[in-house]
Amino acid sequence: ALLTMKVTVIATFFGVFLICTYAAKEATRKTKKAKLYVPQIDCDVKAGKIINPEFIAKCPPGCQDVKYRVYGTDIYASFSSVCNAAIHSGIIDNAGGKILVQKVAGHSGYRGSFSNGVRSLSLPRWRESFLVSEGKPRKGVTYPSTLEYSSSKSTIVKSGKGDATRKEHQTPPVPTPATQMATTTPTPTTTTTDPSTTMPKPTTTAATTRTTTLAAAAKTRPGLHRFRNIAFRGTSTSASNRNILQPDMGLQRQEPVAAFRRAAGSPAHLAMETDLWKPGLSLFDTGFSSKEKLNPKPLESISQGNPNCKVDLSFLMDGSWSIGKRRFQLQKQFLGNVAQALGISSAGPLMGIVQYGDDPSTEFNLKTYVSSKDVRNAIERIAQKGGLSNVGKALSFVNKNFFLDANGNRGGAPNVVVVMVDGWPTDRVEEASRLARESGINIFFVTIEAATESEKRNVIEPNFVDKAVCRTNGFYSINVPSWFSLHKVVQPLVKRVCDTDRLVCSKTCLNSADIGFVIDGSSSVGTSNFRTVLQFVANISKEFEISDTDTRIGAVQYTYEQRLEFSFDKYSTKQDVLSAIKRISYWSGGTSTGAAISYASEQLFSKSKPNKRKIMILITDGRSYDDVRVPAMAAHQNGVIAYSVGVAWAAQDELEAIATDPDKEHAFFVDEFDNLYRFVNQLIQNICTEFNSQPRN
Repeated sequence: ALLTMKVTVIATFFGVFLICTYAAKEATRKTKKAKLYVPQIDCDVKAGKIINPEFIAKCPPGCQDVKYRVYGTDIYASFSSVCNAAIHSGIIDNAGGKILVQKVAGHSGYRGSFSNGVRSLSLPRWRESFLVSEGKPRKGVTYPSTLEYSSSKSTIVKSGKGDATRKEHQTPPVPTPATQMATTTPTPTTTTTDPSTTMPKPTTTAATTRTTTLAAAAKTRPGLHRFRNIAFRGTSTSASNRNILQPDMGLQRQEPVAAFRRAAGSPAHLAMETDLWKPGLSLFDTGFSSKEKLNPKPLESISQGNPNCKVDLSFLMDGSWSIGKRRFQLQKQFLGNVAQALGISSAGPLMGIVQYGDDPSTEFNLKTYVSSKDVRNAIERIAQKGGLSNVGKALSFVNKNFFLDANGNRGGAPNVVVVMVDGWPTDRVEEASRLARESGINIFFVTIEAATESEKRNVIEPNFVDKAVCRTNGFYSINVPSWFSLHKVVQPLVKRVCDTDRLVCSKTCLNSADIGFVIDGSSSVGTSNFRTVLQFVANISKEFEISDTDTRIGAVQYTYEQRLEFSFDKYSTKQDVLSAIKRISYWSGGTSTGAAISYASEQLFSKSKPNKRKIMILITDGRSYDDVRVPAMAAHQNGVIAYSVGVAWAAQDELEAIATDPDKEHAFFVDEFDNLYRFVNQLIQNICTEFNSQPRN
């Protein structure tokens, strides 16, 4: 009996043990993290259409196609195809696959390139960017299983040309930017820090270390360097410094990816492409803040200076080893004399200095000093960096980092860069210069002791000055035969940078046009669709820099008759223009498009300023009752660049007749009014492409 009782106890204990073990395994199995479901996106999906600031998605096969456009390299504009950008960057191939997408701040310039079978395009700037990487979750980040898109589809019921369009929404209205924070769609959650504090920064090596490194490199690879023959160099020490060996481009460093900072308190999904207007979104509720409100208060005037020379000026100072110590001192004296001659002041010119060698760095920015005396004292304290003469990298740095509001950029003053070059650059300047020019920067070059005939074979990029400067007419370039005669060009240089009428690169595609909208107000449009057209007009207008000296906006509405809603000189701020567009009342009537073009030519474009590009954007939904060809031809001959946007029943032959050649870049057609937003980006891009293709002579 005792044995039986012991067996029973042991069996009971063993049974309890098995039950507990099973329960523990079940609990562990249930608490295991569910496998991440990765949503699939189509090849034509653009990053700006997805609200989530960070997400993992799966791309289908076959996205490597020219119709899925990509803008940028490494960092892409948000209206690029996400999947084709991933192919361009080498994350996936045409077979598709998983990718990780991170939204970042807008960028001042996007560089096009050919990579992995995809040709990406260049772009002056855009409001939002994104990065793509391998589709692996980051530690501590929760990714959404479904993506939130920024547009909703609607079913359109048409009852005839004479009736207004009736819309039945199949999805609830998309929240406005003010309410998007409350959305229930899962978004990545992680602890964020200021990127400016976490991104790796280039380190500055001591001059002695650089000298030792370069000397060692010279001994090991003598075939990769160049010498500069010196006739008279003053002292033997200076001559030895001047004869420093410089490697060819095969040894140049790869430029690090710049850090992009998101505005504090501004979620990434609020930086989405604001041209997307959806039914249910209140008119003009796009989260836009006018440029006038964003600009900081101007600096208080400390000295009178020279108010007739209001420019924001950056000098790129050559700190390479090839210049030598004595010539570096001559360069500092020259810059101090320029500062004195300019008359630095908050009401006149402001000046900052970037020194470049292997890598560029800001010595002081525009708001650091507001008197010539302080600038000169600061220049005297600058120590030589050493290294190569990487001018292209310096220009890229200035374009991205120098002319910012936080650094004292005043907005209304032209941006000017003067590049000091000893001999020739050790990297390429053409692409960086092009992006800088397209951002509105006037580039001057001062070259000292240029390459001799025997040295020209060592120049990395022949004719680098003409490839870099704002215009190739000689105004933007000064060649000085010797550092000891540099002082002679102080006054000529000051005179040129202060001649604001000739600083033509201050004019960009966004600040140098008179844009006239010619709006169809006929009965076939209907009240609801007319408001959609006005939103389309507003979304285009707000992308431009509007003032009485920058881009100006005017509008005409037409039926059988024509009405001037407001002229180019009526409003001089972006907010006033947007408010004026909002107040336009629907007219209703017939469709006389030809007469409207003639009216706009007379009432708007005949009063355009001589230095403005005249751009007409005509929106219509039907065939005109009168001829459009003759009025359109007359407008073209008077210098008007015409874009036509047709909706629904618009006639393709008339759209092409109205549009400037080539038609495919100036004529657009969309089947429904709610799809007008799709052409906002394309219109702006085409306007900028056309502007940037102008000759530079």
